[in-house]
Amino acid sequence: MGLRQPGHEEMMRDSYQEILSTISEAEKHEMIEKVARFISERGLAPAGILLFDSLYPLHNIGSQAMYFLLPFAEIIFDSAKYQRFAIFLQDRENLRDLVKRIDELDEELYYERRKEARLKRKRRRNQMKERFRNIFMRNKKSE
Repeated sequence: MGLRQPGHEEMMRDSYQEILSTISEAEKHEMIEKVARFISERGLAPAGILLFDSLYPLHNIGSQAMYFLLPFAEIIFDSAKYQRFAIFLQDRENLRDLVKRIDELDEELYYERRKEARLKRKRRRNQMKERFRNIFMRNKKSE
């Protein structure tokens, strides 16, 4: 009676994602590196460290809240990545490692930025000295 395509039920079953329960060590390290680099490169390391340190006592509740919001989050985010991050938050050691890596990357980037700023200040200072020399040398020559 109805115009039902064969395999419709199979297609509906395949459209839903499975709920993940574990992630590998390689995925943990990759996630730590990606999140830490994302935060550090944007100059948000102090805010990121504060956020993850404040989440530390509530890490398990936060990850369960992420599972609660999973049906809505699937609309915006990739379901598998979202679930991996929720699993990642369940382990306290992951948060410690993440905070440590954010701090390390920020230190590296800050060192480079500081070195560049020092060179810029030195160049500006030398340019100003040269300008003053030119101004005062002209005045001495004209007298």
